[in-house]
Amino acid sequence: MRLLHLALGGCLTSPPVPFGLTEDTGGHIAYVMGAAATQADWPGVERVDIATRLFDEPELGAAFAVPLEAVRPRLNILRIATSNRRYLSKAALAADLPAFTAALIARMRREGLRYDLVHAHFADAAGVAASLRQAFGTPFLYHAHSLGLDKLAGEPAGLALRARIAAEDAAIAGADAIIASSHDEAWRQLPAYPSARPARILRAAPGIDRAAGGSPLRRAEALIAPFLRQPGRPLIVAVARPVERKNLVGLVEIYAGSPTLRARADLVILAGLRHDIASAEPEQAGVLRGLLAAIDRHDLYGHVAIPKRHLREDVFALYRLAALSGGVFAQPAFCEPYGLTIAEAAAEGLPVVATNRGGARDIVDALGCGVVADPLDRAAFGVAIESLLTNARSWQEASRRGRQAAALQNWMGWAAPVMALAQRVAATAARPAASVLLTCDMDDTLTGSAASARRFAQWRAAHPSVAFAIATGRTRPAAIEVLRAWGLPEPDILITGAGADIGHHLRDGGYADDAAWAEWAAAGWQPDAVAAVLDTVPGLTRQPASEQRPLKLSWFGDAAAAAHGRGRLAAAGLAGQLLHSHGRHLDALAPRAGKGAAMLWCADALGIARENCLAAGDSGNDSTLLAAAGGAILVANHDADLAHLRQARHVHVARAAYADGVLEGVRRFLPGEVTA
Repeated sequence: MRLLHLALGGCLTSPPVPFGLTEDTGGHIAYVMGAAATQADWPGVERVDIATRLFDEPELGAAFAVPLEAVRPRLNILRIATSNRRYLSKAALAADLPAFTAALIARMRREGLRYDLVHAHFADAAGVAASLRQAFGTPFLYHAHSLGLDKLAGEPAGLALRARIAAEDAAIAGADAIIASSHDEAWRQLPAYPSARPARILRAAPGIDRAAGGSPLRRAEALIAPFLRQPGRPLIVAVARPVERKNLVGLVEIYAGSPTLRARADLVILAGLRHDIASAEPEQAGVLRGLLAAIDRHDLYGHVAIPKRHLREDVFALYRLAALSGGVFAQPAFCEPYGLTIAEAAAEGLPVVATNRGGARDIVDALGCGVVADPLDRAAFGVAIESLLTNARSWQEASRRGRQAAALQNWMGWAAPVMALAQRVAATAARPAASVLLTCDMDDTLTGSAASARRFAQWRAAHPSVAFAIATGRTRPAAIEVLRAWGLPEPDILITGAGADIGHHLRDGGYADDAAWAEWAAAGWQPDAVAAVLDTVPGLTRQPASEQRPLKLSWFGDAAAAAHGRGRLAAAGLAGQLLHSHGRHLDALAPRAGKGAAMLWCADALGIARENCLAAGDSGNDSTLLAAAGGAILVANHDADLAHLRQARHVHVARAAYADGVLEGVRRFLPGEVTA
């Protein structure tokens, strides 16, 4: 597999990356480099390239004018030259995008570069990726960093911001799938855009770069020594680019306004890299001047360190030094989409007080590494820092939990779901585009008659443009075994566990788990509590462990026991679905799960209109599938459980049984698709 990352803003180079060198050289650069390096080591990946702008600005460094940089085996940076060789901030990139796109396409054709998938970082790169798809047919994933829609609450909606939001919505609409870093980004920020669909969103938390975690403490001590009068005091540390939304000046005001903090701790702010404030970009210069003015106004000399330059190793050494001092990491941004520095600080055992606005809350909650507070309420934010600094038990617990949890957050964990998605998207792009999705139950719907199963397989082979899904109560291995035993075709999508799991067929065989579905469908599900209630219902017996899934729990029992179970769950106030089928199977599903919901999720992912979803089934656990379909097929051998659907206008009650009944229904809903 060959992968291309598009990252157009900032100063991108192989490590050590000069973070903070410009206002756009921040966390997303660490994200791109960490993701690409991990993918370069992934099994089956032949090459990973990162395409960015070439610029020739001697004061920023000669590396950025080199057309090809080999970072490591199978990983390269391609710098694309246009007639404009100046460094451009993200705000100024738009005018150069057509020339960049043309130059990239020309270079790909000239050098014979072809990719299976493109990763586009930010909406500007998504626009370039859309042009690559048009030129080469290559699908792309949109990595939604720092979305603009949230900024409407904090600043006037000028033309630039409106244009940014429109570009982000176009990226969401055009991408084959979207990668989000946090729950907040995946389930609050992105869905606020008109073109967003949950089925296209995967949340994958970035890894933490631990390579610099062993840096000697003397690096940090040397960094701050010129500024602080009393070495050894607890350190309040902030690491952020000097841009307004990071609220660094506000942090100085918070520190200055707290007698407790001033008496007990010192403040260290790593605000990017600078040579001369006078030559800095306007926003950076304004923030840096604001920092100096606040320090002077409150006479904080000897208590606040703001080094001019640092390396990435210095940052990790500072986290460790601050942790040893009993200090705190502060992240007071007005809005933070993710906040990789929070996870990095936690990994070194440094407790965190972070903004409660955006995705930072996700990290703090997941790692248990501290607390969140409102950055607009300076007094409250200061009290939160004071509480951690002065409460030894809380500090130690946050330090311990953060260190332990962060150790599990690595780039391999990010890559597993992302690479599964990449394979699925690449496989889908290689197949003919489908406008219809046919989803069939398996047992006694497609199976039951060897002759009719054979006729269905022949029809399927002749109609590859119809997307085909199986929805079954069986596990994935068991379902594949049954399909092969009956000579039935392997589907494009395999929905198993009665709608608990979704797998997408890959070009090289096997199925990729739909991690986005698993996360979305789990909302509101309390499996332990549900199990505790249903295990006490007379007449219900747990099915084997092999039949239990994260989103599905299964029992044996008759209809009366199932009804009793429904009453018990309702009385306990527990959300979930109870499906009784074949007279003896009871499945308890997460509220959002089920065959019908899974089918609609897959249709959204494929861009298929819901009215073009056909479904066929025979038993009670097919009820949600048939109810959700634009056209539903009841095979002649269907159970009495489905009698209530016989009169529905969208339902075809077949005269034929088993797979012949499915083909009869397809003939009804898709005239011309079945010729015999």
